[in-house]
Amino acid sequence: MHTTDSLDVSHAGHAHEHGHDIPVGWRRWLLATNHKDIGTLYLWFSFSMFLSGGVLALLIRAELFQPGLQLFAPELYNQFVTMHGLVMVFGAIMPAFVGFANWMIPLQVGASDMAFARMNNFSFWLLPPAAVLLMGSFFLGGGATGSGWTLYPPLSLQMGAGMDFAIFAIHIMGISSIMGSINIICTILNMRAPGMTLMKMPMFCWTWMITAYLLIAVMPVLAGAVTMLLTDRHFGTTFFNAAGGGDPVMFQHIFWFFGHPEVYIMILPAFGIISQVIPAFSRKPLFGYASMVYATASIAILSFIVWAHHMFTTGMPVTGQLFFMYATMLIAVPTGVKIFNWIATMWKGSMTFETPMLFAIGFILVFTVGGFSGLILAVSPIDIQVHDTYYVIAHFHYVLVAGSLFALFSGFYYWVPKWTGFMYNERNGQIHFWLSLISFNVAFFPMHFLGLAGMPRRYADYPAQFTDFNLIASVAAFVFGIAQVYFLFAVLLPAIKGGKPAPAMPWDGAQGLEWTVPSPAPFHTFETPPVIK
Repeated sequence: MHTTDSLDVSHAGHAHEHGHDIPVGWRRWLLATNHKDIGTLYLWFSFSMFLSGGVLALLIRAELFQPGLQLFAPELYNQFVTMHGLVMVFGAIMPAFVGFANWMIPLQVGASDMAFARMNNFSFWLLPPAAVLLMGSFFLGGGATGSGWTLYPPLSLQMGAGMDFAIFAIHIMGISSIMGSINIICTILNMRAPGMTLMKMPMFCWTWMITAYLLIAVMPVLAGAVTMLLTDRHFGTTFFNAAGGGDPVMFQHIFWFFGHPEVYIMILPAFGIISQVIPAFSRKPLFGYASMVYATASIAILSFIVWAHHMFTTGMPVTGQLFFMYATMLIAVPTGVKIFNWIATMWKGSMTFETPMLFAIGFILVFTVGGFSGLILAVSPIDIQVHDTYYVIAHFHYVLVAGSLFALFSGFYYWVPKWTGFMYNERNGQIHFWLSLISFNVAFFPMHFLGLAGMPRRYADYPAQFTDFNLIASVAAFVFGIAQVYFLFAVLLPAIKGGKPAPAMPWDGAQGLEWTVPSPAPFHTFETPPVIK
């Protein structure tokens, strides 16, 4: 798809390598303005938050191993549940995708760096203090907030100081997201290489540009919701307090107007990664590129009109239920287009199954299961039955773990030779994939049955009839956790420290400008913009 003119791109990338001083030591990281360094910082931050959130998940599963209270008081259990959600959404998945964006977008569009290099640095360094606020709230007098990651009042109005810490952390992370989004949009719209029209851009750039618009649209909405919580808690307002004329359900409307586009913010960049990996290992161009772009935009637009499908049990009128039910089903259409296109790309391709491709195919298989359970939840009479049960937990872990996380792993294995200059260990990567795929399904598939049988979420105890499935889920969750630690020590650290040196083009089917620069990508790339024919 992208061929470069007579220009020798790799040489252009090297031309001024020694002309600029590359900072060393702590300065290189603390004052980083290079998109690759900032991308690396984001990826390390998100991986550490992923492990922290994973520990919280394993504490939850340890408590649910048997009925009765095993290890934690219900209040502490609820803090674990809440913080697991907040840490994984705002600390792990979103920053990981921003790390990929920082690393790959300038390389894919032929830009020398991100549009606003210093703002890029600032938007990263907002995150560690926010993470300290979030995780540090466990050590306050009243502990962390235990209101659930959705922070519904009246519970969130009754929490201790940990709730204020969470509100402050969400504000700071939201500011970081907005600044990162502005940077991504400006880079893609203004800094593309000559000849790279919008419809020649890699799908990853398209999905991220659309995601960035979504972030700018919905992050201020979340800020408004948590600010109203804050003033209700401390300044005597009654936005969500029925005794003062407020309405706790109004919070749900405002929160989910942010929260539903948010779930697409966490999956659209994943679609972009998969759309890069599958053509590379099928050795065919992406099937239906234009339809993929339009489908991505359709998902983004439709995501604003489905928020109340999270609220079918709040007593909305039947017309409202019908509207949100049909709108939610409609969003399955562009998603189906994407899955069709990926399968059509693989059709009759000369496929090979290296780890990036395994994670991409695993993504399609398991994400589709999550998509179907989402369609089932869109049917309001069914949703009213399974609302706030483990069926919902199963659904959103299928789209977030098997969706976002598997795509992130796919992208990591695909691009890590370009990042570090070393090939990862293929056998260890495949072990990581199979361990993750099998343990994930064994952990989360039984939760569909638990939910259909009526086991509610966010409880530290449960009746004895749910024991067997919970035992299976807990054991498998620990295996999944061990698989990620295996990834850290058997794949990630060896790929950084050394190994087989990676060529500039490690995959013979890969397309795109990022493969025209040497591996590892030099500190300065594309100082002379490449020309696209």
